[in-house]
Amino acid sequence: MRFNIDGRLFQQQLQAVNKVINSKNALSILDNFLFELDNGILTITGSDQENIVCVRVEVLDSEGTGAVAVPAKTIIEITKEVSNQPLTFNLNESTGEIDIVFLTGNFKFMGVNADEYPRGEKIDEDATTLIIPSSVVKKGIENTIYAVSLETIRPMMTGIFWDIHEGDITFVASDTHKLVRYINSEVNPEVKTSFIMPAKPASIIKGILDKEESDVKMVLGAKGAQFEFGNYTITCRFIKGNYPNYNRVIPESNPFLVKVNRESFLNAMRRVAIFASKASSLVKFEIADNQMKLSAQDLDYGTSAKETVLCEYEGNDITIGFNSQFTLEILNNIKGSDVVIRLSDPARPGIFEPLEQEPNQNLVTIQMPLQVIE
Repeated sequence: MRFNIDGRLFQQQLQAVNKVINSKNALSILDNFLFELDNGILTITGSDQENIVCVRVEVLDSEGTGAVAVPAKTIIEITKEVSNQPLTFNLNESTGEIDIVFLTGNFKFMGVNADEYPRGEKIDEDATTLIIPSSVVKKGIENTIYAVSLETIRPMMTGIFWDIHEGDITFVASDTHKLVRYINSEVNPEVKTSFIMPAKPASIIKGILDKEESDVKMVLGAKGAQFEFGNYTITCRFIKGNYPNYNRVIPESNPFLVKVNRESFLNAMRRVAIFASKASSLVKFEIADNQMKLSAQDLDYGTSAKETVLCEYEGNDITIGFNSQFTLEILNNIKGSDVVIRLSDPARPGIFEPLEQEPNQNLVTIQMPLQVIE
């Protein structure tokens, strides 16, 4: 088995697939990439048992067909050093030796029997197939992934919930402190289904879609899904469990309305957050007379900060506390020049959203308040 390939292209494809491989694997075979050559197409596969990433690459001057598992760390390090050169990959199938030849030398190392590599479960024959523009998938993931929970005590909260309706796709993520609901009605799936996608494959898909513009073919089974776009195929298992009713969490009536320039608000929050308590990250909001006074203090170190941001405010004077780090995450992920905050009571969630929603899209983020001790 032999083929030639551009070193830079080879490195880019390996780096994309490498994102699925864990630093520590229960199965040592998963420390490897699976290379499969057939009719001038090299398929590179990586897996962590739960998720599989494959990319197909057209190679030059290929001879033979075959498969071999290649140590991921070794091949990644090699391609970094010779990424600007053409490479010739040779596999001695009788010994398992791999010889990679470049302009001024070569590398030799041993491969692993490809038969040991796990292939993963096949998607159900009666699976649902959808064709979705890549922009919809990318926006859905990037608007929500930052809000997934890192606590594994409630596994269903560690992923993005896809709630697919006949007229839209709703993406939801929550860590119980904040919740994001993003609705995109640019598509009409014409089916009703839902699933919870783990954060890891979602992040991988988003990273690849940053460089891809093709439609995404989604094949949805009972236990998992397959996403095909460009030269990539990504397979993941769903997270088991029922996602909470997210619409019940979003307050229906928050009558106090704050309109504020997002950049001014964000910059002020960054400065004040430096002096927030490390334990609570509490920043106090005092809102009245078209002014939002932000303040924080850390009693352990005797430090404090205050800053006033001009805003447009409709409602009663209110003092409410929010976690500064969560607020910064929310502001960093809301697009547009102005932000709207809807409030009702110091003990009830605040709603954060862009003043102007993008066409056929609706983004709402809620954040639970923190107790303010006067």
